[in-house]
Amino acid sequence: MIILEAVYHRIGLNWSYAYNESTVHIRLRTKRGNVAQVQLVCGDKYNWDKYNESMAMEQFAADGLFDYWQAAVSPRFQRVVYYFALYEEAGETVYFLEKGFFDAPPKILYEGLFDFPYLNPKDVHTPPEWVKEAVFYQIFPERFAKGDPSLDPEGALEWGGEPSPTHFFGGDLQGVLDHLDHLVELGINAVYFNPLFAATTNHKYDTSDYMFVDPQFGTNEKLKELVNACHARGIRVLLDGVFNHCGHLFPPFLDVQQNGPASRYANWFHIKEWPLKVENGTPSYATFGFEPIMPKLNTGNEEVKAYLLEVGRYWISELGLDGWRLDVANEVDHAFWREFRREIKKANPDAYLLGEIMHDAMLWLQGDQFDAVMNYPFTNIVLDFFARRHIDATRFAQSINTQLASFPQQVTEAAFNLLDSHDTVRLLTLCGGNKRLMQLAVIFQLTFQGAPCIYYGDEIGLDGEHDPYNRKCMEWDPAKQDRELLAFFRHLIALRKAQPALRGSGLRFLTIPGLPQLLVYERYDERDRFLLLLNNDESACTVAVRSSGLNGLWQDVGSDAAIGIAESTIEVALPGFGYAILQASPDHLTKAIQLTVS
Repeated sequence: MIILEAVYHRIGLNWSYAYNESTVHIRLRTKRGNVAQVQLVCGDKYNWDKYNESMAMEQFAADGLFDYWQAAVSPRFQRVVYYFALYEEAGETVYFLEKGFFDAPPKILYEGLFDFPYLNPKDVHTPPEWVKEAVFYQIFPERFAKGDPSLDPEGALEWGGEPSPTHFFGGDLQGVLDHLDHLVELGINAVYFNPLFAATTNHKYDTSDYMFVDPQFGTNEKLKELVNACHARGIRVLLDGVFNHCGHLFPPFLDVQQNGPASRYANWFHIKEWPLKVENGTPSYATFGFEPIMPKLNTGNEEVKAYLLEVGRYWISELGLDGWRLDVANEVDHAFWREFRREIKKANPDAYLLGEIMHDAMLWLQGDQFDAVMNYPFTNIVLDFFARRHIDATRFAQSINTQLASFPQQVTEAAFNLLDSHDTVRLLTLCGGNKRLMQLAVIFQLTFQGAPCIYYGDEIGLDGEHDPYNRKCMEWDPAKQDRELLAFFRHLIALRKAQPALRGSGLRFLTIPGLPQLLVYERYDERDRFLLLLNNDESACTVAVRSSGLNGLWQDVGSDAAIGIAESTIEVALPGFGYAILQASPDHLTKAIQLTVS
């Protein structure tokens, strides 16, 4: 019996959307294991008799509760109406229309069907194509490299000393310029900088002047030199835009402090009570969190809006900037972000707009605001399995599938996939200092769709708990770097960049009875197929992979396992926290391969 309560579809969001200017993706949810097959029956609402078709939907994901089905439709006249035919193994068939469930197909085909009215090109969410190929590197400017000691702030400590929330070490833009070859050798082609504009703190999230680089880092001209040098090396550049709040030395806020309600800038902020004060840790004005030095800007005010839009446009145009990472984006009104997108895309249609949102971000990802968000749900799933080891491989696969089903495909393709940052414990520390465990998490990150981001220093073994220890100075002495780990990062990044299948949407998890911490998955496209086995357990294990249609033509492209390849069986002996990455022979069609693992 088909469980109708579990069946779900609606027009829009992640269920029915334009993937590109000629293709509509249509999805359906059913109870897991309850429906054997789904047919999508679709056609033109103005001439169904002449233009209609029925196509089998693909089950593209499954989690603990549901199966998710998808079909790609290319409507000849840019519009499509449709319904679903659900088939159960025992023979029951249910027809699902917008107006409900029925035991027979509809007779009146213009009434009650799901209706995608028109595929308007302007409605298609199109993140920049370059992001699909990007491997990001996050730089915390104060701690990455010192290139010009004359810029050191007063009291700056010796490089590499013990950090604190208030210490300065003198990192600057010249230091980044001096070490761009490190990024190139690592394989990086996009950089995200934490804030560079004038501020009082070492993290610079308390902006005092949005139009000038902080003197500690250099000058506007030096930033332009850096961006040009990055572009010459094929590296895109994102700056951090802090538009939710400013710093306490931002001139309009200083004016409010001095003149109170009479200030012409009084409505630039959210003042709850005059005079401005802080009582029991709570300011009388809205701030980021309860931080008095970070007053919240009123982006509903036309002057504030005009000012911030000009800031966004200026740096995109002045530097040839490739995009903005937008801080605390979920606390700014949607109307502002819609205008911000319009203005930035006018200045650079290829700019990447990345919002900092740590929860379900679908409301910001409909093509009218951000191209992507920092993918913290992905981060938490990966860390829960590899680092914290709170879940097993089955739960991990189900959680990834739930996320894949929750967003349109182009959103997933442009997602910013990070494992740590200046706001979190470093990955190596989360893994208890276990480098092999860390490598497993990085392998999944670098063989998943979306844009991976590496936090500076992870590649050479930097560790650290929460702030300030996750913001240590970068180690530039090769003798103190983990060169083996660096070689691992270089190899995996190069493999990802060389193989489109490792960046695309083709993904299938294989379950292994009796080995709950062994993650096995395939990555594939029309040309290539990869098999990855990640042993997230300290105990060694041996796995037999049987492949029909390949005659054993596989090659090891990056493993620390012992691999034996016979006619139709691959024996993989994985050490504790070991991995194997296998590539099928390109001489064989992907669809001819059937894999079973035991």
